[in-house]
Amino acid sequence: MTTTHRPRRLPYEGIAVTVPITVRYVRYSTHGAHWFLGRALNDLVTQSGLAKQDIDGLCLSSFSLVPDTAVGVTQHLGLSPRWLDHVPTGGASGVMSLRRAARAVQMGDAEVVACVGADTNHVDSFRQTLGGFSTFARDATYPYGSGGPNSIFAFITGNYMRQFGARREDFGRIAVDQRSNALRNPNALFKKPLTLDEYMAARPIADPIHLFDCVMPCAGADAFLVMREERARDLGLPYVLLRGAIERHNAYSEDPIMVRGGWLADRDDLYAQAGAKPADIDFVQTYDDYPVIVMMQFEDLGFCDKGEGPEFVRAHSMTHDGSFPNNTSGGQLSVGQAGAAGGFLGMVEAIRQLTGSAGERTVPDARLGLVAGFGMVTYDRCLCTGAVILGSAA
Repeated sequence: MTTTHRPRRLPYEGIAVTVPITVRYVRYSTHGAHWFLGRALNDLVTQSGLAKQDIDGLCLSSFSLVPDTAVGVTQHLGLSPRWLDHVPTGGASGVMSLRRAARAVQMGDAEVVACVGADTNHVDSFRQTLGGFSTFARDATYPYGSGGPNSIFAFITGNYMRQFGARREDFGRIAVDQRSNALRNPNALFKKPLTLDEYMAARPIADPIHLFDCVMPCAGADAFLVMREERARDLGLPYVLLRGAIERHNAYSEDPIMVRGGWLADRDDLYAQAGAKPADIDFVQTYDDYPVIVMMQFEDLGFCDKGEGPEFVRAHSMTHDGSFPNNTSGGQLSVGQAGAAGGFLGMVEAIRQLTGSAGERTVPDARLGLVAGFGMVTYDRCLCTGAVILGSAA
């Protein structure tokens, strides 16, 4: 009998990630997605010292760009890339954009790739997109007369609580610690401290989901550049190195209700690429559309076993200076969710942490950071998951 062995992934040796950009989030904006994309690209050029023509690769993610395309954006902004991609995977788009851009640079398809996530809610397009979740999850939720992410994640959260004994207070610890981090982030929309009592007393949205379990839709952009390490060094740019990257789509479709994400299928490969283990990671940037998903990432990325998430958060503080720093920017729960840019929020924060530009929320002596992405959810599974490990170049 012939045995087929899975080929070993090539290492991401010498790939630098640099110039983290945030176009400041705003609750409402009259500007379209193109304005935010243009601002992000302008800032990439300005802060890198490159000419616009030096950016010969472009990777975009946006919900509100339609009916335009990534090709159209190149025309509008006067770019002429020789490598182009559009990554429509929502909260997984940041890590997947990096993975694709790294391969393009490795293969010589581009020398400098701009990865940009941007969205706007100026015509309520993001809210209309969220309404489409009732279509994504029709088979599971239609009989209940429910639609939209809040109700879908209420089902997922309630099932997780029953199966693993999680309490609302456990999810509250995640939200409260992230708010503490956000108070040190000038780009965060939420500037008021949040206590666990306030979290518990918040009005219900879709039981057991309450107000502070939900992200605030907003407008904004995040971006970064990918290039070879030698190029970043020659430009005098602070940079981090890509140590490992994974992605998985349509994982665990046999689960009647989602309790696992695709990270679980490939996490051993991720750590092997980086030459690391979970205990070596100094901070984590999880995708946090709802706290239950953060808890699942703690489990599926190997920081604790499946079902041990509640005990894990009870045993750790998740602030930037805590025993397990998570979402040191404040995450989407306290910074805001600028559509697809939410999938880039953890990426730019990790770059800032590892290049010493995170200010008051700096994780002491951080050398390795993990960023996870999660996008396009249905009731029974997450269709798109990914993760990267970034390392300090110093």
